[in-house]
Amino acid sequence: MGKVLGIGGVFFKSRDVAALKDWYGRVLGMELSDWGAFFPAETAATKAGAGTVFSPFAADTQHFLPSTHDHMLNLLVDDLDAVLARAAAEGVTPIHRQDEGYGKFAHLLDPDGRKLELWEPAG
Repeated sequence: MGKVLGIGGVFFKSRDVAALKDWYGRVLGMELSDWGAFFPAETAATKAGAGTVFSPFAADTQHFLPSTHDHMLNLLVDDLDAVLARAAAEGVTPIHRQDEGYGKFAHLLDPDGRKLELWEPAG
């Protein structure tokens, strides 16, 4: 029987695609081509036990605030402090920081107001 193996991509609209790609490159260090960024299925994060989470939230959740979008992106990072230092150099300040047993987290908003959760897995 066939089954889903994981998330194959994340696709979303933007008012200014070129500017948004530039922001993700400058602020988060992502390398984006014309079609986007590619992350291999096996990375240092997956080898350390991190994976992709698929999780619906209740319609009235407060977790995505202050974004008004009905989704949030969780991005795995290799060094949260270094990514946040890069973001700070670009004038981007996290709206939330949290350490858990399974990793460190920070939340920021992209230029479209989309909430991003940066996750450095423990381990």
